[in-house]
Amino acid sequence: MINPKKSAFNFLFPLFYSCFFSLAAQAQSGNSVNPDIKRFDMLQLDTEPVIDGVMDEAVWQQATLITDLYQVSPVEFAEPTQPTEIRIFYTEDALYVAARMWDSEADQITAQILEQYGNVGNDDIFNIMLDPYRDSRSGYRFVTNANGVLWDAIYKSPTDMEANWQGIWQGNSTIDEEGWTTEIRIPFQTLSFNPQNSDWGINFQRNIRRNNETIAWYSRDRQFNPGVAGIATGMQGMEQGIGLDVVPGLTLRRERVYGTGPGTGVEENFEPTLDIFYKLTSSLNASLTLNTDFSAAEVDDRQVNLTRFSLFFPEKRDFFLRDSDIFEFGQIGSYGFNNRDGTGNATFNGAKQQNGRPFFSRTIGLSGQGEPVDIKAGGKLSGRIGRFNVGSLLIAQDANAATGVDSREVFVGRAVMNVLSESQVGVMLTDGDPQSNLDSTLLGADFRYRNSQLQNDKTIEANAWVQKTDTTGKQGDDLAYSLALSAPNNTGWRGNAVYTRIEENFDPAVGFVSQTGVQNLAVNGGYTQYLRSRSYLRSIYYAFDAYRSELLASGQLSSEELGPRIAIFNQQNDRLFTQLVRQREVLINDFTIFRASDGSRSVVIPQGEYEFNQWRGILGSGGQRALSATFNWGVGEYYNGDYQQYRLSTTWRPTLRYEFGLSYGENAIELPGGDFNVRQISVDANVTFNTRWSWSNYLQYDNVSESLGFNSRLNWVPTPGQQGYLVLNYGAQDRDKDNNFTSTTSDLSLKFTYTFRY
Repeated sequence: MINPKKSAFNFLFPLFYSCFFSLAAQAQSGNSVNPDIKRFDMLQLDTEPVIDGVMDEAVWQQATLITDLYQVSPVEFAEPTQPTEIRIFYTEDALYVAARMWDSEADQITAQILEQYGNVGNDDIFNIMLDPYRDSRSGYRFVTNANGVLWDAIYKSPTDMEANWQGIWQGNSTIDEEGWTTEIRIPFQTLSFNPQNSDWGINFQRNIRRNNETIAWYSRDRQFNPGVAGIATGMQGMEQGIGLDVVPGLTLRRERVYGTGPGTGVEENFEPTLDIFYKLTSSLNASLTLNTDFSAAEVDDRQVNLTRFSLFFPEKRDFFLRDSDIFEFGQIGSYGFNNRDGTGNATFNGAKQQNGRPFFSRTIGLSGQGEPVDIKAGGKLSGRIGRFNVGSLLIAQDANAATGVDSREVFVGRAVMNVLSESQVGVMLTDGDPQSNLDSTLLGADFRYRNSQLQNDKTIEANAWVQKTDTTGKQGDDLAYSLALSAPNNTGWRGNAVYTRIEENFDPAVGFVSQTGVQNLAVNGGYTQYLRSRSYLRSIYYAFDAYRSELLASGQLSSEELGPRIAIFNQQNDRLFTQLVRQREVLINDFTIFRASDGSRSVVIPQGEYEFNQWRGILGSGGQRALSATFNWGVGEYYNGDYQQYRLSTTWRPTLRYEFGLSYGENAIELPGGDFNVRQISVDANVTFNTRWSWSNYLQYDNVSESLGFNSRLNWVPTPGQQGYLVLNYGAQDRDKDNNFTSTTSDLSLKFTYTFRY
């Protein structure tokens, strides 16, 4: 029985009750007109310019001209150091945007990335944010750099993006002595929108990396997202053609498993694939996939687990990323530490913050060991109908002889209704277990309250969700629920509190759990201080983080972390995070923390209660530099022993076309039961020939599994919507630890996809 005096719920419930209803009283229903929001009339023209980054066509002179941008960082609302001119209009088929980024030091423009769809976040960039429904909850972001590299994302929530989403659009840029220019074309067939709504949310942003300056058309509390946007009026008469995308693909694969036992040998496959996407309406999408192939998906970064709980690997496969925002639930995973800005809760990270996720697409098409499982067919229906966001996913997965799992069908359904000005209430249903032969069903409901219209441009959020599972062989104790309160402000005070309860038999077969039979409380509070624009330092963030986990069966402590933290940034985006942590761990059973890959020895921490202190930190340089580096460290006590941890990651870009990366990490653990070192090494070597051709190589090794993995990808993007890959995966292992590696697997795939758009 849980002791009520120790229950975090007894503390949090009155807090949520009073805070939520006092905040809800301030909410406004509908999209009321704010007189302070910027707006402009969108012009519809007939002429389509050539997207070459030159902006020399006469039609641009007829477009709406926008010049009233201002500085967001380092000083919000200050005059920008460089002027920007934006021209925008639309035809019946597409939205056209051009921008002239004047620059008095054009030779200092940062344009390091040439690979199409590469991460341009450390370059000089121009980006457009669109909220076609003007619901302040969803939208798109389209970004380009001075080399004409395209990057895009969809918003899973007003403040969280899915950066792996990839739409079809066009853009090009040129650099001259006076700065750089970009031209962008966004087809309406790439977007979902309500044709009855003539007002779209819109915003523009420019980043100048050498002085870490951010410029925008509209902002509030230094934020740039669908909840903070201006308005483009007059959006009428847009066409999306038939609304049909047919994407055939072809994969030639040769796989080899080395050795002499069962399952070894060479297998060659010729695999046609087909994806069909059809817009039933301008806001509702249907898709079908046949013989789905994931051979071109990026490989996972290797992780070594020194905790008692599961690891979490993000989704990287395109099919599941499309419309993934519709299937987000309860803001799970949104409160952890952010390495880029130092905010969030540093003790509530990794798998901890993902615990209780009802739908995690990596359970589909992958075995429990991460090996691919064939997907015969899949269908998806997703989009918006009035105030409702709806999504359904049905997958037919093939049998997996290696694990003994029969062919399975998996269903995921999601419905969300927009309420108040910025809030949502939703339900989720999943049925089926792709990784076992058991029957499993999950039903969940969630509510999110958001108000970004408080005094002094402050924002507050409250989240609540509940889930119940029904799994063969498990009776009772199958609930999970959570309450969260957050003030995600970029200036002044910010913080969050998250309470989660996961009962012992809660088993989301298509979701993710790292620990059951627990209740957790994570609390974070901090203050951001911005310094003068001419000082060396830009901002200092002071924070206190805490996390506590208790076992439901006994009310006994399971894990606890707390301590202060400081994050410091300078004007060039160099950063220093440092944190002192007091940690308590209670082991109910002996914990085998290390086991040699050859089985020669293991290190065990005996059951009991442990209390220890650590000092952790991150020192990083701005990614705009040709040579950048990040150094992570941790020193102190570890259970009943000592611990040192460090990791150095460097990236070197000697020229525009070459990029090299090296990462080395080591954990040195000294315990009464034995000492051991855990080492991880990764090496990147990438060549970008132009925005169409690139070649990336990635090598990983760790001394726990004594395995080495190599991934090489030759990527061809002749035009958006067309893509070809030549992918080599190779694995080797040093089973007897004599520094002689033996080949284990190899996989060579040639794949090409082509989008026919009607």
